[in-house]
Parts: sequence; C-alpha cells; structure tokens
Amino acid sequence: MCAEHMKSVDYKDISFLRRYVSDRARIETRRKSSSCAKHQRALARAIKQARHLALIPYTPEHMRLTGYRR
Repeated sequence: MCAEHMKSVDYKDISFLRRYVSDRARIETRRKSSSCAKHQRALARAIKQARHLALIPYTPEHMRLTGYRR
C-alpha cells in the first residue's frame, strides 16, 4: 500500500479488503499482508467497519453459508 501511495483504505472496496481476510475470516497479519504499521491499522479499521455493515462476514460459518469467496 505504501508503494501504491494510498492515502486511505476505503471500507466499501470489498474486492480490495478480501485480499486481507483469511479463509478463516481473520485479518491477515502484517507479515502476510506486507504492509506498514500505519496501513495495517487503517486496513484493520476498514475491515471491522465493513463487517459491522455486513459487507464482509465475521466467521467462517457465515462464509460457508453465504457462499462468500476470496
């Protein structure tokens, strides 16, 4: 994200956020996502907002029932 010079992470951009959610519906770590601390915090905040608005499922059970794919 630093290489792309992103100013902010949008919680409505689901296709972007899907890359940073594991198959077990967990937020990927900084090592796996290869983002800096600033962008990792923004990414986690955006994923949590999207989950709250039901744009991204919370658990793997919801992922299986809704047919959510990575």
